[in-house]
Amino acid sequence: MYGLGGMFTAVASGSAWAIVSLVLGIVGAILGYFMFVKPNKNYPNKFLNWARKFLNFEEMLIEVILKITYMFLAIFITLASFDLIRFDFLMFVLTLVLGNIALRVAYEGAMLIISIWKNTKEINNKMKK
Repeated sequence: MYGLGGMFTAVASGSAWAIVSLVLGIVGAILGYFMFVKPNKNYPNKFLNWARKFLNFEEMLIEVILKITYMFLAIFITLASFDLIRFDFLMFVLTLVLGNIALRVAYEGAMLIISIWKNTKEINNKMKK
C-alpha cells in the first residue's frame, strides 16, 4: 500500500485540488453571471444565446427529463410485474395496475407544477407588454 506518508500526500493533493476547484467555481460563477445572466440581450452566436437562456432558466429541462423517466419507469413497472406471476397472481395484477396508476399520479403532480410555472410565466410576459 501507500504507507502513512503516501496517505498524507494523497490527502494533501486532494485538499489542494478542492481549494483550486472552489476558487475556479467562484470565478466561473461570477463571470457567468455578468456575461450571461445579468445582461438581457441576444448574442450573434447561437451557442451564446443558448447559454444565456440555459443559465437564466428560460427553458426548463426538467419537463423533458420527467417525460423520459416516466416512460422508462412505466415500462419497467409493467415488465417487472410479470415476474410476480410465478409468486402471486394478485400481486402481479396489483403491481401492474396500481403501480402504473401511482406512477402516473406522481408524474402528473410534477407536470402540474411545471404547467403552473409555464402559465405564470406567460401571464407575466403578457403583463410586461
